Amino acid sequence: MDRDSSDEDDDRHTLIHLNDTKSLPHQIPTSPRSASTPPRSSFRIEELESQIRRRFRLSFNKRYLFAIVLPLLILPIFFSADIRSLFSSNISSLNFNTVSDRIKESQLQALYLLNQQQSSLLSLWNHTFVNSNNNVTAVQFDDMKAALLNQITLNKHIQQILLSPHKTGDAVENGTVLDPNYGGYSFDRCRKVDQKFSERRTIEWKPKPNKFLFAICLSGQMSNHLICLEKHMFFAAVLGRTLVIPSSKFDYQYDRVLDIEHINGCVGQKAVISFEDFMEIKKNHGHIDRFICYFSSPQPCYVDEDHLKKLRSLGISMGKLENAWKNEDTKKASRKTVKDVEEKFASDDDVIAIGDVFFADVETDWVTQPGGPIAHKCKTLVEPSKLIVLTAQRFIQTFLGSDFIALHFRRHGFLKFCNVKNPSCFYPIPQAADCITRMVERANTPIIYLSTDAAESETGLLQSMVMLNGKTIPLVKRPPRSSAEKWDALLYRHGIEDDPQVEAMLDKTICAMASVFIGAPGSTFTEDILRLRKGWGTASLCDEYLCQGEVPNFIAGEE
Repeated sequence: MDRDSSDEDDDRHTLIHLNDTKSLPHQIPTSPRSASTPPRSSFRIEELESQIRRRFRLSFNKRYLFAIVLPLLILPIFFSADIRSLFSSNISSLNFNTVSDRIKESQLQALYLLNQQQSSLLSLWNHTFVNSNNNVTAVQFDDMKAALLNQITLNKHIQQILLSPHKTGDAVENGTVLDPNYGGYSFDRCRKVDQKFSERRTIEWKPKPNKFLFAICLSGQMSNHLICLEKHMFFAAVLGRTLVIPSSKFDYQYDRVLDIEHINGCVGQKAVISFEDFMEIKKNHGHIDRFICYFSSPQPCYVDEDHLKKLRSLGISMGKLENAWKNEDTKKASRKTVKDVEEKFASDDDVIAIGDVFFADVETDWVTQPGGPIAHKCKTLVEPSKLIVLTAQRFIQTFLGSDFIALHFRRHGFLKFCNVKNPSCFYPIPQAADCITRMVERANTPIIYLSTDAAESETGLLQSMVMLNGKTIPLVKRPPRSSAEKWDALLYRHGIEDDPQVEAMLDKTICAMASVFIGAPGSTFTEDILRLRKGWGTASLCDEYLCQGEVPNFIAGEE
């Protein structure tokens, strides 16, 4: 321990005192003796010298004996008493900590982490044992490899903690710095997926003047319609036509959830127009010159008589419906190519319609690639309006933060839907909670955004069972409207706050911005979120369907 300046001054004074011959009390005079002074005998001189030596040795021995004995007296006190409490009034500001205390602290930390490691390894062992009789998929193998690598990292962490009390200089406190690429492996198990946008296969959308494709989407709810609309855009690009968005009196009010001008801006020209603009161009006498049905079964163009009447009531006239193929069924759609589409739907007529194409299987790998099949300068063409995106961002900033899991937990009507499938996709709450907890552990994420139509009885039970290391993982839902909260002010300012489709699109947008997404298998709502995540570059390697690869541990009988 370095001594302060006062200690150095004392040492310097002592050295000067010992070396200054004029101040020594027993120094023999060197001046010449006077003639009057009687000479001293040799005996007296030797006696005096002997006396001086004895006194000097006694003084020397006492000084060094005291220096040796003093530490021996202090050491028992040091190890038997809390030195900080003895001198707390003098050294509390120095944050004094003994090596012994640091060792004890690091040992306790190491024991806690070893207990965590034991639990994780037992969980991994049990999971491996359960699946030992089945073929391990590539995803399961990656999970097991990532789990083992995490344990290697934890072991290294424990070693650093145990060694930290013995480190000096620039050693990191508690040894918490880890090499993220320890052993040449990356531990970011849930890193973003490289979508390789530069390798996209695209087609230019260059509409011919006054050539229109009338979009018709009737299957299912909004998510189905958006997928259908995106496929219509691909058909319009292949056929060189402007796409006409359906009227809100015939379909959903798309301008509340989508920004049509965003699509045109991304493509670089007016490729999409509203129904109202189309009718203005046609001077309120819209006519579909050819109605060429993509699907012939279960009914031509997948359009029933009620919807045909709605079209006519909007001022749309049409001729007889014709089938492109004789036996094209929505339940067994055959694969088609761009060449097939060009051969069947190419026409010189100004306005054509082909009916609902949600089930169409045309160049699926091309159509479903990140960013879609059409060349554009944006991330995606079909995406939420700016108002919804900003509202989602404000909600995330208010309640979630940048690191959260999004869970689409569909339940309403899903029990019957899933149980006719083999295997079923409807999981009991305890099994679902286990699957969600494993994802929380893998993603190391502290909070979950819950997008669900489930009853409070189900979500309450789910919340009580999603726990990790004795800590409850919060399941956050969008709260009821409160004037004290401003995150949703934009929706109220523009009068679209209570629209179910706006709320559904808001849920999709929040889920699309999550670190990790857990979807509902078989749900087009989930599929649309996955499409957005791929297009926006937010898709994670951990994105998956709920309890992916598992069968429900209990399935009810049929009616």
